[in-house]
Amino acid sequence: MSRSMRSSVNRSMRREMSGCGPEPSSMSSMSPRSLRTQPIRWTRMDQLVWHERPTLRRPVLLVAFEGWSDAGDAASSTVEFLAERWSARAVASIDAEEFFDFTETRPRAVLDDEGNRRIEWPRNDLMAATVPGLEHDVLLLVGTEPQMRWRTFCRQITTAAESLGVSYVLTLGALLAEVPHTRETSIMASSQDDGLQARFGLEASRYEGPTGITSVVHQACLDAGIPSAGLWAAVPSYVPGAPSPKATLALVERTTAMLGTAVPASDLEIASAAYERQLDELVSEDEETAGYVEQLERRYDSDDEGTGAESLIDEVERFLRDQPGD
Repeated sequence: MSRSMRSSVNRSMRREMSGCGPEPSSMSSMSPRSLRTQPIRWTRMDQLVWHERPTLRRPVLLVAFEGWSDAGDAASSTVEFLAERWSARAVASIDAEEFFDFTETRPRAVLDDEGNRRIEWPRNDLMAATVPGLEHDVLLLVGTEPQMRWRTFCRQITTAAESLGVSYVLTLGALLAEVPHTRETSIMASSQDDGLQARFGLEASRYEGPTGITSVVHQACLDAGIPSAGLWAAVPSYVPGAPSPKATLALVERTTAMLGTAVPASDLEIASAAYERQLDELVSEDEETAGYVEQLERRYDSDDEGTGAESLIDEVERFLRDQPGD
């Protein structure tokens, strides 16, 4: 599929999707971003800023970052969706000063309801939730991938995890892959921890090469003795700039299944169906794109379970290697 054709489909998708239902990345009624912009009295320890020190029951920590490992906004939208569903409250944040190049990720000037101006800085915020029916609590970290000092940044995460008694960490990511939008979203799950492998039927990643911030999170967890696992959702590469509620829904379902719970997700289901219909219409209008999608469908349908898993692993590895600057 040509780059120009992919760009054309993507532009149409972004324009048309504005009227097809709620998008995870912009769900003002669902997103907890307001939790991440409220002025709070801080207690500082290094770059980790505590708003409160909750007492939690062996929490699981979910982690997602906006950026190149968040295709279709699927990973960050999953954590934001769950935070809203579970009425999560902000308990800590990682100060941006040491980790961001503000000429690349710029702060924003905003006005409050009284017309007072303030500056919003890039945020990585930790929220806590008590989920009905679960014997453990959940922590949720969502924000923006930092540009600098990744090891120090990830130590802030493990410091918080150790302080709050985290049982294991689950990172979420999404990548652009050669997959059709007409089939179920593929999810790859992996872990280097023997206990999590046995518990969830996961395999260890054997990838070697350039990597992203979630891999550094896993290494920091390993160094701290905290078990960790990762989920990756595959987003069709021919719509790289459009939010993918379908991938978000798949990550929500897989994440909550691992946690041993479920959440109502009718709004995501509606948005996912609208996303598929809109893509069907756009693809049908272009012969080249339609042929490309049919090719992807044949390959998807011909894969048995093992081959499909291997294909997605190959896609993840190709995605990581192709990223500039890592």
